[in-house]
Amino acid sequence: MRIDAIEPQPPDPSWPRYSHRPFPFYRFVPGRSPHPRRHLRGHSYGQEEAKPVLLSPEQWRGDDEYLYGIDLYNYAYWWECHETLERLWHAAGRTTEQGNFFRALIQLAAANLKHFLGDAHATSNLLEAGLARLETIPACYMGIDVANLTDHLRQHKQGPAPLIRMNQ
Repeated sequence: MRIDAIEPQPPDPSWPRYSHRPFPFYRFVPGRSPHPRRHLRGHSYGQEEAKPVLLSPEQWRGDDEYLYGIDLYNYAYWWECHETLERLWHAAGRTTEQGNFFRALIQLAAANLKHFLGDAHATSNLLEAGLARLETIPACYMGIDVANLTDHLRQHKQGPAPLIRMNQ
């Protein structure tokens, strides 16, 4: 099976990376590629999921799991981004500000995957839900210009969600 023929490609392959971790050897797309954890040929088959070390929002530069999640998002590994950020969301607490922020990013990643799959209704719903969560987050949070991101989402509600640039 040729994976590159069925998976999304990053919109800007020269976009900056924030983590040094290598990417999986393919991007999981439901129904089109082997499930990463359940399929024998999955890119994460048999690998133990690491428990995330949650840092405070102010310590985002040192949070490799978070930075890797942003890289996964920007490079069209949306399912893998969702999985990575979901671990952080659970660690932060589902109802905390930080947890709400992670959940918003998860919804943006899921919206991009649904957009790739051609599901306009799910794309729109996920973008709306992510936007609603981001609107409760400070204007700059964990290295992201949230105000700029929410403005872009308001203007492009049909997807895909924009790339995420981290403040250095």
